[in-house]
Amino acid sequence: MSEAGPSKKRKGEPEFELPWVEKYRPMYLDDVVGHTETVERLKIMAKDGNIPNLLISGLPGIGKTTSVHCLARTLLGPQLYKDAVLELNASDDRGIEVVRGKIKNFAQKKVTMPPGKHKIIILDEADSMTAGAQNALKRTMELYSDTTRFAFACNQSNKIIEAIQSRCAILRFGRLSNEQVLERLLHIVEAENVQCSDDGLSALIFSAEGDMRQAINNLQGTVSGFGFVNSSNVWKVVDSPHPVVVKSMLDACSKGEVTEACESLKQLWTKGYSAQDIISTMFRVTKTLEVPEALRLEYIKEIGFTHMRILEGITTYLQLAGCVARLCGIQVK
Repeated sequence: MSEAGPSKKRKGEPEFELPWVEKYRPMYLDDVVGHTETVERLKIMAKDGNIPNLLISGLPGIGKTTSVHCLARTLLGPQLYKDAVLELNASDDRGIEVVRGKIKNFAQKKVTMPPGKHKIIILDEADSMTAGAQNALKRTMELYSDTTRFAFACNQSNKIIEAIQSRCAILRFGRLSNEQVLERLLHIVEAENVQCSDDGLSALIFSAEGDMRQAINNLQGTVSGFGFVNSSNVWKVVDSPHPVVVKSMLDACSKGEVTEACESLKQLWTKGYSAQDIISTMFRVTKTLEVPEALRLEYIKEIGFTHMRILEGITTYLQLAGCVARLCGIQVK
């Protein structure tokens, strides 16, 4: 019985198009956006040709895993990259059996490598691995250190055991700036011939909070759904409280107008937004309010306490209304 070959596209079938987040994923270190100092360190490693085990930590969607793939591609070249790189998502493959199975088998695998080169195992979401799996992995790292290097990408490095941290060079990725996100969005807008407005790009940047992956996904979602990227369409796709409504509520609070502020809050609540969505947007909008610094700090303090109560499970409308009432009562001399 012969093996089935790759399926061919039938006549009339639509062509498969990659998501933009994959289509415009950086291929080499020079293409990575932001993290200038850290990327320079990776370039030096690539130039020397010998890398240590790596532990890269930072927020989601800022290029941790992509940077490791770019490093591997630079070190090994396109052909070796296919055979000598294994990527696992540790949030799915997180148990000790994976370390004893997939990871150990790949580390033992014979791959013809140039002198000084190593196979690379990339573990994404490594902070989701169980303690038992991490302890087993520590031993595997020791046994196959001559042939294999490990790269851990995680959101919280403190969830990686000390024994693994001490075996790795630790790199920390910070949040991407609005300018860096805008630069990549404009590149995609030009390449895809997207029709957009300035307020649409601003909405994409505001909603992404430095997460490049989310910004690109929201851009494609807005184009697919509406064809034109403006503020109104972006917020329909993102489906989070509109910052203009939240700003009008906070402006009413700064004037002490409780009734008007509560009307804006009611408008958001009746649309079905959760208490956490509303309080998070209140915090982000407060940081941009044109009010005295002392008043802004008091607002952030009060919103922070309310956010804490909401995270503890008190997610009622009354909780948010109480926060709004307290904001209206804040008077800074």
